[in-house]
Amino acid sequence: MNINGIGTTGYPAWQGARKAQQNAAGKSFAESVNNMASTPKVYNIFTDEDMIWTGGNGTGLSYYLKYAENSTEDDPIVIAKGVDENGDEFEKTIHINEVNPKSATVVEMRALEAHTGVKKLGGFTSLPLEAGNMGLNDRRDFMDMFENVISDMKLLSQKRAVAYYQYSMQAYWDFMNKK
Repeated sequence: MNINGIGTTGYPAWQGARKAQQNAAGKSFAESVNNMASTPKVYNIFTDEDMIWTGGNGTGLSYYLKYAENSTEDDPIVIAKGVDENGDEFEKTIHINEVNPKSATVVEMRALEAHTGVKKLGGFTSLPLEAGNMGLNDRRDFMDMFENVISDMKLLSQKRAVAYYQYSMQAYWDFMNKK
């Protein structure tokens, strides 16, 4: 029973909640917050002139892209380095010519986007917004994602968005057809 802020223990309700928090798993709330604060969840990304892309998405995945030292015009190679959605560090090598937008990770598509110079919507992204919920190793058919977002934008009468996503999708089709 809680009357005028007084809990069932005779103490103000907020004190009872604090005691429950302190007793949970033998840790105080402050200790739990300190443990969370010391867990690396975001990769510290500082832009460097040789980086071709830096950022992340809503899952916590954050990383940067830069060309590998052994990258060539015939075999462009991009290194992706950062932390995944679980806070674990990663480094991946991406051969641009091997990226398949019909079955790609968001990191591969970001590398392809940066390499091909596809114009980004508002300077942010050329990819469907659905890519924002992908983890490091999630593979999706980006061409289907483009078709879905174009269909959605048509239903909403968003002509500019339709035109932009059609442009982006065509840029990736052009890349696949050049292989």
